[in-house]
Order: sequence, then structure tokens, then C-alpha cells
Amino acid sequence: MADFPEIILRSPAVTNFSATVPVLLQKLYGARGVLRDSDIETGLEQLPKPDMKGMVEACKLLADAIQNHKRLLIVGDFDCDGATSTTVGLLGLRALGAVHVDYLVPNRFEYGYGLTPEIVAVAAERQPDLIITVDNGISSIEGVAAAATLGIPVLVTDHHLPGDSLPAAVAIVNPNQHGCPFPAKSLAGVGVMFYVLLALRSELRQRGWFSAARLEPNLAELLDLVALGTVADVVPLEQTNRILVTQGLRRIRAGRSRPGIRALLRIAGKEVSRLVAADMGFALGPRLNAAGRLDDISLGIRCLLTDDEDVALSLAAELDDLNRERRSIEQSMQDDAMRVLAHLQLDASNIPNGICLYDPTWHQGVVGILASRIKDRYHRPVIAFADADDHEMKGSARSIPGLHLRDALDLLAKRNPGLLNKFGGHAMAAGLSLAKADYPRFEVAFDAIVAELTSEEQLTAAVYSDGVLQPQDFSIEHAELLRSAGPWGQNFPEPKFHGRFRLVQQRIVGQRHLKMVLAPLGDSDSFSQQIIDAIAFNIDTALWPNQQVDQVEVVYKLDSNLFRERLSVQLLVDHLRAVVD
Repeated sequence: MADFPEIILRSPAVTNFSATVPVLLQKLYGARGVLRDSDIETGLEQLPKPDMKGMVEACKLLADAIQNHKRLLIVGDFDCDGATSTTVGLLGLRALGAVHVDYLVPNRFEYGYGLTPEIVAVAAERQPDLIITVDNGISSIEGVAAAATLGIPVLVTDHHLPGDSLPAAVAIVNPNQHGCPFPAKSLAGVGVMFYVLLALRSELRQRGWFSAARLEPNLAELLDLVALGTVADVVPLEQTNRILVTQGLRRIRAGRSRPGIRALLRIAGKEVSRLVAADMGFALGPRLNAAGRLDDISLGIRCLLTDDEDVALSLAAELDDLNRERRSIEQSMQDDAMRVLAHLQLDASNIPNGICLYDPTWHQGVVGILASRIKDRYHRPVIAFADADDHEMKGSARSIPGLHLRDALDLLAKRNPGLLNKFGGHAMAAGLSLAKADYPRFEVAFDAIVAELTSEEQLTAAVYSDGVLQPQDFSIEHAELLRSAGPWGQNFPEPKFHGRFRLVQQRIVGQRHLKMVLAPLGDSDSFSQQIIDAIAFNIDTALWPNQQVDQVEVVYKLDSNLFRERLSVQLLVDHLRAVVD
């Protein structure tokens, strides 16, 4: 758990909701820029039409390939978005009538990210008539050129931000490419692929492809996968993504999800009927990502693809084992990093604007999680590096609000020609590679770029609160209302509250989780007799529960906990400190 931040109250907004929306939700939605009933509608009919730049060319290309029984090869990415994008592409194309469609995902340790010339050479052994990239490709200039040399056309579907030059693909579908009119720029890779399938179905329908013998598929059956990939990739949950996630969650809760998703939920101990978006981000996503981080994401794709419940459960168990191993590696790396940072004795006067960390023993597949943990602790953009080979290192970066990482790296690269071998990513996460010998120079350059592009206010840890709840607000009704009011996520954050509580009991559960019993402070500045369970994950065990205090100040989420068929109120504590009068 990070140090206690400055608390900023969310600003109220004038809203125009109907009386059917509870007052509490009107306040919460308004503070997030959602102001009217139409902003919270989540029916599929509210989705924007698939009018993306390059979509017409892509659908003609795919429809011709399907009708002529061409061999299609999907090249994916090695994270959860990539796994779900690949699975959606395979299942969707087969449902639309593709006879020959297969997939290939580069092993991150052998081939790196995207459609590289090396992975094109591997793909060519399968003799594809068309390569389709999912969740990658927008920066694969050399890979697309290599495929063209071999006579293999490439269709790029991606959501990452394009660079100054685009690959010479036959068609590119990416809502973030220049001149694309599609309004929802925050789609994950799986969302882009889903939209391609929607448009392709329309193209095939116009061609008279479907008949009594070849039924038109219901592509909504893929929405469980779309929801999982969207949440796991931490893309902003603007309305289009909220619709996709809501519809996918409904399918999962109703028991209409893929066997692999059901198996992962069972392994994670999650109640299907009460699933929320956060469960996909914290329980399912990491288990799929662990395969790509430590081994091969194909294991996760096979889990999502299989129709056999027993096979799905077996593969989910393997993914769970990998995730346990990943957590062990991550903890060891985090301990290493914290020792280094403790030795530097960082405080407000000497903490770098941008933090770079490197250890030759660190695992290349886990540095992204490490960067995220250190970012949360110090509220600084962080890049953690590991060895790629004897001469090159690879870094994974995580940012804070206010600093667009990909743009920052682009500026750094332009000012320091040749310093970066490769880079790409989003506003909040990015990847890069550079020569080991250049690491000291990069560390200085990154700190300078962050200093230039951020303000002191942006580098000050703060948390937005929706206010203070009174004792009567700690009810199952309120907790259940908040659970059902999402999906909450990136740029549409789950409600958080703050306040003082009497600390009735405290104990450590697991290895680093603090279980508490709290009594809330009421209007009269006295503590009520009501007691509430609370839990804080990954706390500093050097302080808690050894710290003997009567009162605490906490920032928390109001939740409900189902245990032995009994629902009770539970606070999920994000920040905690002792109150000293």
C-alpha cells in the first residue's frame, strides 16, 4: 500500500438525469462527466456503426478470402488483449464461414512484439494467403515489408497509437490512425477486431453469403471475450467500451460464457452471478497474462478456444500455476527494487521526476508489473528494465495522469537520435528497447523529459474522493447499488470515499493483507456503535498490526461480501494511516 496521498474531493456537476436514476448515482456519474440518461445506456443498439478508416477495404479483402477458401493466419500479441483478440478473430472468422484460419503469437523472449520480419519468416512456413494482425501491427513497417517481399498481403487491425509512418499493409483498421472518423478512440485491440467482424458480416450479408445451409452468426456470443480483453488492457471506459463490457458481463453472469472463462472464474474462486469488471481485471486477466509473461500465451488462447469443459479446467489450472510463479518472481523483484530505492533515501527533495530501474537478474516478462508497483508507491512515471541479450535491454513503462508516455518517448527519441532501438504504446503504458551501454544516458534524458512535461502538482500523489459517508450509508443496499452501477474502470473510476474510523480490531491474513473491524465517525463527531469489516491488501507489515492506534483515516471503496450465502458490507481500503491527535 502506497503512502497516504492528498485527498481531493470530486467536483459536483449539473446533471439532467430522470428520476429513475438514484440521487447517489446522479452525483457519482456527474462527477465523472456522465450527465444524462443517454450517457449510461448500455444496449447494443447504442454502439456506433463500424465506420472506421480502412474498414471497407478490410472487409472486401476478408470477404473475398472467405469466399475463395483462402488460408488466413492471425498474428496476435502476448497479453490478455492479444489473447482475446486472437480468440475473437478465430471464432468469429470461422463462424462467418472461413475454412482455413489459424493463429500465431510471437514468443516475447524469442521474437519480441508485433509482426517482425523474424515472425513473418515463421508465418510463411504455414503458407498463408493473408496475415491478419490483432492488437499489433501499426508500427510493424519492416514486418509488413518482409511479408510483401514473400507475396503475403497483410491486414493490420490495431488500437495502438501510430507513429510518423505507417506500414504498407493492404488495409489498416485502427480508430487512432489519422483521419479515422470513428468516435470511440479508446477501443482495445479486441474491440477493434470485434468491429471488423461486425462490418464483415454486413459485407457478406450483402453478397448473399448466408443461407439456410449457412446461417448468419450471432456475434454477440463473443462479447464475454471482448469484455475480458477490454478490462484487462486498462483502456478508458468511455461509453462504447462500457457497453461492450456491460454486455459481456451479462453473458458471463447468465452462464453463457466460454468454457475457458468459466474455468478461470472457478480457479479464481469467483461467484459467476456476482462478477464485476474489477474481477476480470484482477482475477482473470493476470492469469492469462502470466502465460505470456513467463511462457507462451498460446496456453491462454487454447483455454479460451476450447469447447471442452474438462480441458478448459485443466488449462486454467496451468495458468493459475504460472500466475503463482509470476507473483513469486514479482515479489522478489519488488524487494530488490525497494532495497535500491531505500538506499537512495528518496524524499520529496531528491526523488527523480522519472524513475528508471534495472537489474540484470530481473525477468523480462514481469518488469511491467514491477514498474506499476513502484509507480503506485512513489507517484512517478517508472520504467523497469531487464536484459534482452548481452547487448540490449528491454523496458516496460507505466505513467501517472498527466504524462502521455508514448508521446514522451517519441519526444525523447527525436531529441536523442539513435538512443532508442524501438518503442511504442499508450498514454499510460509503453515498451522500449535500447543498448545497455546507453542506459545511463537514457536515465538522464527520461528524467529531463518528465520534468519538462509535468508540473509539480501532477507529480504530487493525490486521490479523488466522492466524499464522506455517514453511518446510515454503510448498507447492503448502497453497496449493491454501487456494484451494479458500473462497469467501473479506467477513466470511469469506481467510487471512493474517505473518513475517520475507530479501529476495533486488526490482524494479518495471508502474508500481507490487513483485516480490520472499524466503527465509522458520525455527524456528531463521535463514533457509532456500528462495526464494519474492512481489508487492506499488500500493507507494510513493519507498521501493521504492530502499530497500536485507536483511530485511522482511510480511503476506501464500499463493497459487499458474499460468504456462506450471507451478504455483508465490506470496505476495500486503498489508503490507510493512523490518526494522531
